[in-house]
Amino acid sequence: MSDGESKGSGKLGLWSWALYDWAGQSYATVIQTFVFAAYFTNRIAENAEKATTDWSLTVGFTSFCVGICGPVLGAVADRAGRRKPYVIGFILLCALGTAAMWFIHPVPDHRNFALILLAVATFGTQMSIIFYNAMLGDLVPRSRYGLWSGRGWALGYAGGIVCLIAVLALFVHDSALLGISQENALHIRMSFPFVSLWLIVFVLPLCWWTPDRSDRGLPLRQSVREGLGQLKRSFGNLGQYRTVLRFLIARAFYMDGLATVFALGGVYAAGTFGMSESKILWFGIALNLSAGLGAWGFSLVDDRIGSRRTVLLTLAGLMICSLLILIVPGETLFWICGVTLGIFVGPVQASSRAYFSNLAPPELRTQMFGLYALAAKSTSFVGPVLVGVLTPLFGSQRLALGVIPLFFLIGWVLFRPLPDPTR
Repeated sequence: MSDGESKGSGKLGLWSWALYDWAGQSYATVIQTFVFAAYFTNRIAENAEKATTDWSLTVGFTSFCVGICGPVLGAVADRAGRRKPYVIGFILLCALGTAAMWFIHPVPDHRNFALILLAVATFGTQMSIIFYNAMLGDLVPRSRYGLWSGRGWALGYAGGIVCLIAVLALFVHDSALLGISQENALHIRMSFPFVSLWLIVFVLPLCWWTPDRSDRGLPLRQSVREGLGQLKRSFGNLGQYRTVLRFLIARAFYMDGLATVFALGGVYAAGTFGMSESKILWFGIALNLSAGLGAWGFSLVDDRIGSRRTVLLTLAGLMICSLLILIVPGETLFWICGVTLGIFVGPVQASSRAYFSNLAPPELRTQMFGLYALAAKSTSFVGPVLVGVLTPLFGSQRLALGVIPLFFLIGWVLFRPLPDPTR
């Protein structure tokens, strides 16, 4: 009997589940990181500083809403039974918000409209991920959580890169294949409904072939009442979930380190090494590629040594590489250390998801993944803000960014005493 079939899901169902990462990463890569972010900054916002403030506040507020709604709806889903309707419903919300970005013209008057759609689409994708993560525990045996979590993350990074390259080749580049007019930023705006279509097409396999838990047949009002009651009991009895709480605190620290890398890596590359925008774009693609390859390779490592050891190993790699990046004198060494760091970025996230799937009580898994999202989102601003405060105090980007390896070290120290839930 195969690994998936032992829990009611064949390989087709598992690969269809993992393909969601391929679909969802397109939004993170094209909309949040590269194309729409640059479009908003360069063509809609008053200036780069105002764009950074508007963007940060919008994403921060959205993450706060996800942190509040995630545990609540997760608790309701745990009582009602099925998770897939939430995955599909929220990813469709993201797709609708992304498609509507087509109507955002490169004029300052569309600033608020752009930020509203960014909030709607981001809320949709972040909420969908909560229920998607919770599905893993129902699809494979505990011993294979790490393998399939890693495969999903690897497909995600690959999907983000392929979608970005497709957008650049078809629409955005000056010599784009479709030759769309650049008047009124038409060539850039076309990429937004393309991402929306990408989301819908590649989530369809999960809709069709990935099994879901049975519907318990509870009326909606009863599911809500029982779910909220269980959530209240969970918060009132956090002492029973001491290991869960310690893990979430440890993960909050090392996810702050990753959030700071993603938020300020380009600023560091430009400010310290004078890298151009095009070089930074290629560096971002290389970083995503190495992260995907790392997630795939370490999924096999996780399958052999377990998620706990894999998290500790990859955190050590992140700590060493991030420290070296702050020491190296030239751009070539920066590239080498940065791409090497990427190898550990994917697996630490994939193995954390697998570890938590083992750690969370099965009957509360969706609710717990809501708390999983809350713990990371609620502190993700700390690293960038701390760097912003320390940079003028130290008069140096390098010294201020020293908080990144420190975050990874604290995360490693806090994670180290946690038990292996598979033993």
